[in-house]
Order: sequence, then C-alpha cells, then structure tokens
Amino acid sequence: MDGGGDPQVAGPVIAALMERAAGETRVAMSPETAKKLIGLGATVRVESGAGVTASIPDSEYEAAGAVVGDLASTVAGADWIFGVAAPDVALLSGAKPGAKVAAVFDPFRDRARTDAYAAAGYEALAMELMPRITRAQSMDVLSSQSNLAGYKAVLAAANTYGRAFPMMMTAAGTVQAARCFVMGVGVAGLQAIATARRLGAQVSATDVRSATKEQIKSLGAKPIFVEKVAGIEGEGSGGYATEMSDEYKAAQAELVSSHIAKQDIVITTALIPGRPAPRLISDAQIATMKPGSVIYDLAVAAGGNVEGSEPDVIVEKHGVKIIGFSNTPAHLAADASALFARNLFNFVSAFWDKEKGEIVLDEEIGTAIRLTQDGKVVHERLLG
Repeated sequence: MDGGGDPQVAGPVIAALMERAAGETRVAMSPETAKKLIGLGATVRVESGAGVTASIPDSEYEAAGAVVGDLASTVAGADWIFGVAAPDVALLSGAKPGAKVAAVFDPFRDRARTDAYAAAGYEALAMELMPRITRAQSMDVLSSQSNLAGYKAVLAAANTYGRAFPMMMTAAGTVQAARCFVMGVGVAGLQAIATARRLGAQVSATDVRSATKEQIKSLGAKPIFVEKVAGIEGEGSGGYATEMSDEYKAAQAELVSSHIAKQDIVITTALIPGRPAPRLISDAQIATMKPGSVIYDLAVAAGGNVEGSEPDVIVEKHGVKIIGFSNTPAHLAADASALFARNLFNFVSAFWDKEKGEIVLDEEIGTAIRLTQDGKVVHERLLG
C-alpha cells in the first residue's frame, strides 16, 4: 500500500498530531504503541512536541522508531491520523485523499466539524461511538478515560473538602469519616466508589439500573435505590442508562433529597450519549446539604448534573462548593494518554490485514463509528 511521498514507506502511514484544543494535555500515541504499530508494518510519524504535556519528549518517540517532524511533514501522505480531540480539517492538508481520522468527534454537539470532514473527503471515525460489545472492550476510549475520571473526581473533591476522608482516632479525639455519595454507577462511578472507599470514606451510591446494586455492594458501598417505582432492569441500551419516566424521576428526587442532606461529598457521573446530561441535583437539594460539603459534577462539560455547576470554576452555593473539570482525564495526562493510545492500537491491530498490509474495518464496528465517507455524512444518527 502506498503510504505517501516517502519512497521507503511500505505500509500505511499513521500520524499522531499535537492536540490543540484548550486544556487538552493528552496525546493519542505513546512510544509503546508507536513501536507496536511499526512492528505491524506501519510507518509512524509524530508531530514534534505532541507528547510534551503528557511528559513524553520527542526523543522517546524517536527511540521507538517513529519519525518526528513538523505538522506538514507529519501529515503528508498519511493514510491514518490519530487524535484525542478530532483535529480541525485545516490541519490535515496534505494527508492522503480519503485518509481516516480516529479521534473523539462529539458529533451530536459539534455537527459542523463532521460536515467539514465530509466536505474535505476524509473518513471520520468517532472512537467514542465504539459499540459496547465484548470484542471491542479494549478499544473503548470512553471506558478507559472514564475510569481515570472517576478516580480524579474523588481526589479533586477530597482536595477541596476542608476535612479528612477517613476516621482518625487521636489523643485529641476522633475525626469522623466523610460520607460520600456517588450518583451514577457506570465505569466512572464504580471507580469513584472504589477510590472513596480506599480513602476511608463511608460510601453510598445510586443508579437507575437495578443490576448495579450488586456491583455497589461488591465494592463495600451501600446501594441507595428507588424501591416503589421500577427503574431499568439490566444495563440499558449499549450499557448506558436511558431516560426514565417522570414518575421515576420524581421518586428519585425525593430519595436523593432525603439522602443528600447527610452527605459530605457527592460525585455525579450521569451521561446519556448524544443528549444533554440529566439534571440530578437541584438548587433546593444543594440548600439542604451541610456547609463545607463538596459536589463534583463529572458531567459539567455536557450541561451538568448539578444546577449551577460551571466547568473549571468553583461555584459556592448555600455554603456548598460545586466543582468539575471540563476535561477531567486531561488532569492525569500521562496515564490517560497511555490508555487512550492503547485503545487506538488495539483498534488498529484488530483489523490489520497481514496479506494486504493495511487496516480493513469490519461492518459492525465500522458502521458504528464511521461518521463520514466518500464526501458524505453516513452515520445513521446524523441523517435524520
């Protein structure tokens, strides 16, 4: 397969670019995955400085066998381009016609970017739309990044909270353990529960999916569930929670109101793909909490689970501090990059055709993540 303008190129050219989105510290390729891709037969290029914010110098990519250069030389003739956030189309000038870009596109909130990719003739592959099926677990960027986000949310809340998490018995008296309530028990929520438990807090958690009760108990936390109105049996569509009935929402609000007033830390994690984040905590409920309590809103960038939350700003209401990073995984850049890069490598390697020396996507996963192809928007959820 022709990889571009370099005569020595035998396999596809895979390029990783520096992230340019505000606050983005991650990088889509690590030296580890660069070496593995080269081992498969690819030519790997990395834009100079791409890994600096994730503590990866250019020299480590070069030692792995990648070619490090400026933007133009990195993109020139590239068959595949890796990104964390999808790069602006203008940055891709010189890539091979029809080049595939694997990154996070957020197409339901940023349709203009998808349309621009279609107009430019690039194939946009939205990694966040990876189906939640067994064989795609190792490719799931949302899961790997949510795991770190749940961990970081608890640490950030603990840092903001003015007291200790664990019970401490001292000669001067006993410090009571903090009470932590996790709302939403997906990947991020489970990690938040585990992290808060490790820090010594008394942890409780809730979710609309009844199947999560046992998961909560297995981590040593107390399940808090609406009993008089049915929630979702099992995991819901694609492993995500879905919209609930008005009756359930009312019952959940009543339950949360009675429970939240006793909590010191609340972590909210509820997201519905393609829709604004559901509102879980109202201003009236915040007013019932103890002064000095902290709420971390992991969904703040998607509209927020908490009334009044703002990205990257500490909002204080009724003596309660509400926090939430717009990009929580970016606050753990090195580990987040390593995991994201492995997700991309697992994705590419699963579809590597040794005989053709190229990457051939299958229909199930290709259809699930492909936004654009042959100059058109092709994803069914964007065609309505």
